[in-house]
Amino acid sequence: MAERSGPSRILACILVGLGAFLLAVAILVPTFMVGQLKKTPLDLEVTTIAEGTGSVLNSEALRAGNAEVDQNVPIIAQRYVTVQEPSNADDITVQAGLTVRRTDKQGDTGLLSATVDTVTGDRQTGMPTNDPVGTLQTQPNQPAEELERDGLQYKFPFGTKKESYPYFDLTAHETNPIEFVEEAELHGVEVYHFKQEVGPVDLSKVSDAPTNKLQLPAQVWGVPGGELPVTMTRYYTNVRDLWVEPTTGVIVKGQEQLHQYYARNADKPEVNVLEVTLPFNEATIEQQAQQAREGMDQLSLIGRTVPIVAAILGVICLIAGIILGTRGGKGKDRARDDETRDPDDSGDAYAAAPAASDRDWTTDQTEEIRDWTNDRTEEFPPVQDPRHNQ
Repeated sequence: MAERSGPSRILACILVGLGAFLLAVAILVPTFMVGQLKKTPLDLEVTTIAEGTGSVLNSEALRAGNAEVDQNVPIIAQRYVTVQEPSNADDITVQAGLTVRRTDKQGDTGLLSATVDTVTGDRQTGMPTNDPVGTLQTQPNQPAEELERDGLQYKFPFGTKKESYPYFDLTAHETNPIEFVEEAELHGVEVYHFKQEVGPVDLSKVSDAPTNKLQLPAQVWGVPGGELPVTMTRYYTNVRDLWVEPTTGVIVKGQEQLHQYYARNADKPEVNVLEVTLPFNEATIEQQAQQAREGMDQLSLIGRTVPIVAAILGVICLIAGIILGTRGGKGKDRARDDETRDPDDSGDAYAAAPAASDRDWTTDQTEEIRDWTNDRTEEFPPVQDPRHNQ
């Protein structure tokens, strides 16, 4: 028993140490590692596609002197988002290229708008840092212009709440609240529905592009006045709906009800430039839902599953180590007492004495038989015959 107590003590120490380590892991993993996971990945590369049917001003007819609006036009909006420099442990710079085109025409004749937006934001909250200031390019032959912003755009914060958030509209160059509406479910993912209404916004005050304020004969605009010049301003409104997975902040579905029009009064549209509702298509929604699921699974694994398993195993190791150490100590003490105990000083003398069956009877018998051959024997006197006395 004394020989086994050493390894038992070592194993007990190992188990206690392992238990303490696992308990520390259970405490520290949610505190530190989950915080690191709650950041937009630096390898982000996302393409979203929204499709719809609407009305579009025919630019060729307008140049020919007729403000003609095409109806039931198939329209597609495609956004491609990638990560650019500077990006680091805390901030991320994303570049979003967006094209809106009518698919019933080919090449440049079908292109309605194209922009390249670059913004640097916090990887956890999604809010812009303006360090460096973001830029926006609207013309292929023109350099990008700096554009400060103070609202969300491409992603919501980790742990999105049921409340309003500031959301930046790239067309209007302004931030407005986007309000929580309801909880919903998309492709098996629980989401929060947010809604924002923008405008009408006078685009001539946003950009000095010549198409934002036009002066044409009244007959070209299709309004009374004949050849009299009529100046019209381009206005913009939008009803934006976003469905956000709250744990990761991923926008699972987006939809915009776009309306751009020329008018002399903002409240009375006269000539449509673009009027269309563009929701994410089903492939994009599934892609975004899968991205959200993967993010949730990773956060759940590190933030919940690993700590629980580590805590359970840690407690088991601690208990096993303590029990093994306690028993090993008692065994060692008992062995030491057995080795030092004097059998004559205790009531266990008979137990300490060797059993009769264990004795070497050959040796005992040799010691007890006397060798008479070497001894000097005494001579006994002869016995006298009684008849001689007579």
